[in-house]
Amino acid sequence: MPQLTDADRIARAEAWIAQDPDTETRTELAAIVARVREGDAAAAADLADRFDARLAFGTAGLRGEIAAGPNRMNRVLVSQGAAGLAAYLGSTATGDVAPSVVIGYDGRRNSEVFARDVAEVMAGAGVRAVLLPRLLPTPVLAFAVRHLDTSAGVMITASHNPPNDNGMKVYLGGVDQGSQIVAPADADIAAQIDRVAATTPVTELPRGGYETADESVVEAYVAATTAVASAPAAQPRVVYTAMHGVGWETMRRVLEAAGFATPSLVGEQIEPDGRFPTVAFPNPEEPGAMDLSFAAARAVGADLVIANDPDADRLAIAVPDAADPEGFRRLTGNEVGLLLGWQVAEQVANGAVAAPTAGATDASAPADAGAGAGAASGTLACSIVSSPGLEAIARAHGLGFRATLTGFKWISRAPGLVFGFEEALGYLVNPGTVRDKDGISAAVAFLSLAARLAAEGRTIADRLDELALRFGCFDSTQVSIRVTDLSRIADVMARLRAEPPAEVGGIRVERIDDLAAGIDGYPPSDVLRLVLDGGARVMVRPSGTEPKLKVYIDAAATEGTLEERRAAASDAVSRLEAGMRALVA
Repeated sequence: MPQLTDADRIARAEAWIAQDPDTETRTELAAIVARVREGDAAAAADLADRFDARLAFGTAGLRGEIAAGPNRMNRVLVSQGAAGLAAYLGSTATGDVAPSVVIGYDGRRNSEVFARDVAEVMAGAGVRAVLLPRLLPTPVLAFAVRHLDTSAGVMITASHNPPNDNGMKVYLGGVDQGSQIVAPADADIAAQIDRVAATTPVTELPRGGYETADESVVEAYVAATTAVASAPAAQPRVVYTAMHGVGWETMRRVLEAAGFATPSLVGEQIEPDGRFPTVAFPNPEEPGAMDLSFAAARAVGADLVIANDPDADRLAIAVPDAADPEGFRRLTGNEVGLLLGWQVAEQVANGAVAAPTAGATDASAPADAGAGAGAASGTLACSIVSSPGLEAIARAHGLGFRATLTGFKWISRAPGLVFGFEEALGYLVNPGTVRDKDGISAAVAFLSLAARLAAEGRTIADRLDELALRFGCFDSTQVSIRVTDLSRIADVMARLRAEPPAEVGGIRVERIDDLAAGIDGYPPSDVLRLVLDGGARVMVRPSGTEPKLKVYIDAAATEGTLEERRAAASDAVSRLEAGMRALVA
């Protein structure tokens, strides 16, 4: 956008108010304009922040704070997004069948309102629009794209973002098989949205009637997800939390159908509540987010804690740990991913998992990436910032392996996929059903593992020991720097590129790979990979969904006793963490 004056911004704000169907955001923006006219400097800065940029549509769709203006999430932006997506679907449609879309929404503020706007605007543009019957988890929407064979899917959610955020996530059907959008579709959709925003006020967008899906869609998801489970050989004592989200109703139905006992519930967090009153951030990864779960687990002597994030596409697991002050330890995403990946590898080996069907083309990795990529017996895949341990598991079982760019839009496209995960608590255990991370099916798969171990007199902790001895001890941690000024992230990335470190935490850096150059066949990505002595690895990248700089640290030890392996890997990770904190401070 060109440099704007206060007068320019006021004119744009008044034009925005004229087309905004939301009384709350109209009133909010009118008050800001009035204060700017009175010479209020803070109001002028606020107006500039809202109108000097536009919330970008990318591979994560749209996501941002709910408020007025083009750099916020609101009904004007959502309607423009829907019209742009409709135009894109129309331009890519083949044959005489009209394009179609299925729309879902979670329990966040304005989710249902935004979903109905999407349905009406897309229907008005000639797209067959189907709205899911009520608020439901994101995995149900991802499932519905394939189940209903629609051209696209739209989920209104901001996942685990702060309470006042919301978003619009887009999936494509057809050859994309219900995966999230990737380039060049993201740029093509964004161009259509920009065209709509520049030419057509929202008040002039035609709106039409949409269909509402019946319960058969949810029932089909429940049946397909139940098939992931093994018959429970034992019934571990489980505590479950929905983190104020929409996961419990669907999770309950799946657990009942699979034969598992009803878990003890964290009552304060079980019903959808977009205010998220008991947590600072509704993300199981955040400090304190699972405190109520741990208290409930201590009260009932639980063997396992299962937590979904608010739209239930992520899964957190905690297990008893006498050394932890809470009495329970949340497993890392890497630990859960390796346990689930190992379980799937064993199932493939004994024929319990059917041969995979071809997935959408994976443009995120070269054809020969990883171990036996595209192997006929199936492929394990994870993001480049997730544990290298999955490759070791794949090699040991004669399976293919793919390391992709971050995000399930890439992982889900791995050819021959039988399992995929990313360390940020995302797992895909049923690619034949859902081409996205799914915290409900992953929970059922993990509970099946825990039940089998319990029947054998073993625990999840025992299984982690077994994994470390068989494949190596893979330790990891993450440094996450939350910022209010996004330029700070760009400055840190630029400094690391201009002044690459020769060592981190006393460990020599062998080389630094800059993925911005599109190396190793990956599309260009703002990621730095540091390869260090002893096979350790550090990845640095900006978050794609939150104002954070993320640093991922991995180290492995494959020699010595279990205790020696753990000590060696832990020492390397600790040294690297201290070194990276100093570098990105």
